[in-house]
Amino acid sequence: MPGKDREDESGKYTTSYPDSDFIDAIQTHDGMAGTSEIAETVGCTRRTAYTRLQSLESEGQVSSRKVGNSLLWSVAN
Repeated sequence: MPGKDREDESGKYTTSYPDSDFIDAIQTHDGMAGTSEIAETVGCTRRTAYTRLQSLESEGQVSSRKVGNSLLWSVAN
C-alpha cells in the first residue's frame, strides 16, 4: 500500500510520506494548491496533508495564505 509501512515490533501500519511528495504536489498544481488537492495528489488524508504542510511551513519550505475558507499553499522561495 503506497505511503504505508509496517512496524516490525508492533505490526501496526505507519504512514510515511516524504516531504518532497507534498512539495511536488504543490508544483504539480502550477505552484499553488489547496490542502484537499495536495492530499489527493499525494494519496493521503486531508488531515495528514494539513499537518505535514504546517510542519513544512514552520521549516520555511512552503507558505500559505487564506483565500475565503481555504488555505492555498505554495513553495517558499
